[in-house]
Amino acid sequence: MKNSFKDLTFQELLAKREELRKKFRDLRFDVVVGHVENPLQKRTLRRQIARLNTRIYNHEDVVGSAKE
Repeated sequence: MKNSFKDLTFQELLAKREELRKKFRDLRFDVVVGHVENPLQKRTLRRQIARLNTRIYNHEDVVGSAKE
């Protein structure tokens, strides 16, 4: 299940990335402790964060300011 981040604004993308980073950090802690029911969730969250980073990097607010 790939989440679509195409319709989010730049600020929403940043907020979503921070939310997923927090979830990932908590999940990593739970993996170490051993209380995870779905270990593949770690990989899924990591990939979602990577997708968000790509959308943020290629967003017109970032690309537009780099051209100036």
